[in-house]
Amino acid sequence: MKSVDQFHLDTRSLEVFLAVLRANSVSRAAVSLGMSQSAVSHTLERLRQTLGDPLFVKSGRGIAPTRYALKTGPHIQQILDELRALSAGPPFEPASAEFTFTIAANDYQRDLLLPPLMKQLALDAPGIRLQVVPSGIPGPELLREDVCDLIITPHAPDTGDIIQKGLLRDQMVIFYDPSVRSAPATLAEYLRARHVDVLFGTGERTGLENALRARGLSRNIAVTVSNFSGLPEFLRGTDLVASAPSRMQHQLLRGFATAPLPFDYRDVHLLMIWHQRYQTDSGHRWLRNRLAAVARDLGH
Repeated sequence: MKSVDQFHLDTRSLEVFLAVLRANSVSRAAVSLGMSQSAVSHTLERLRQTLGDPLFVKSGRGIAPTRYALKTGPHIQQILDELRALSAGPPFEPASAEFTFTIAANDYQRDLLLPPLMKQLALDAPGIRLQVVPSGIPGPELLREDVCDLIITPHAPDTGDIIQKGLLRDQMVIFYDPSVRSAPATLAEYLRARHVDVLFGTGERTGLENALRARGLSRNIAVTVSNFSGLPEFLRGTDLVASAPSRMQHQLLRGFATAPLPFDYRDVHLLMIWHQRYQTDSGHRWLRNRLAAVARDLGH
C-alpha cells in the first residue's frame, strides 16, 4: 500500500467516506448527504486512488467495507470531530449571545416544550430569539437545507447525517366531552364513534391512523383538522372523540375527559434531531442541553 498524500484529502471527501461506511450503500449515502450518486461515486474513486485501497467491494446486492475501511473509519471520525471542535470558536457565553434559533415543531410539541424553554432563555440568554416553524411530519431535508436548526419529532431519523436525542415519552388517549357522552369502552365502540382527526398540512396522517389502517381497521372520521389546535372547539358540546397525546390534557385539551385506547398502541417518544454539522457547535449544544433539561423537568 502506498503512503497517503494527506494534501489530497479534504473534509468533504472524508464525510462522504463515513456516510457510505454507515449506510453500506452509495445511494443511501447520497441521499443523506444531499449529493448525486455519481458525485459520491466520483469522490470514492478519488479516495481509493489516494488511500490505495478499494474501500468498498460488492457484496450481494450491496457493498461491504474492506478491512482497511473498517479500521480507518473511527480514526477519520475522530479527525472530523476534532476539526469541528476547532472551528466551533471560543467557549459559548449565553449571557452575551445574540442570534435566532429556529425549531420545527407541531403545536402540541411547541406548547409543551418551548414556553418553558423561552423562560429559561429570558433568564440565562436574553439575546437568543426563538423562531418556531410548523413541522407537520418533518423530513431531514429541513435540517440539510438549513430551514431550521432543530426538529422536535416522534420520528427517528434513518440517515447517518442526522443525530437524535430522546426528550420524553407520552401515551395516546381518547379525549371527549363528558357532559355529552361517555368514553368508548371497546374497540368496536371506538371505531363506530365519530372522530375528529388530524391530517397535517403536508397531507400525512398520524402514526395512530396509519397503525389502524395497517390492521385493516377504519374509524368513523367526521371532521379532519390540520393541527391539534383545531380539536377543542370540535369536541366541546358534541359527541365527537379525538385521539391525542395525554399531555395535551394540561394544554390545548384542558377540561376534557380522557380514557385509554381500547387496543394496544406504542408510546409516543419525542426526540430532538439535528444535522451533524452542528454537533460540536457550542451555542447549538447549549440550547440542546437546555431543551433536554426542560423535558426532564416535565418528567419522562
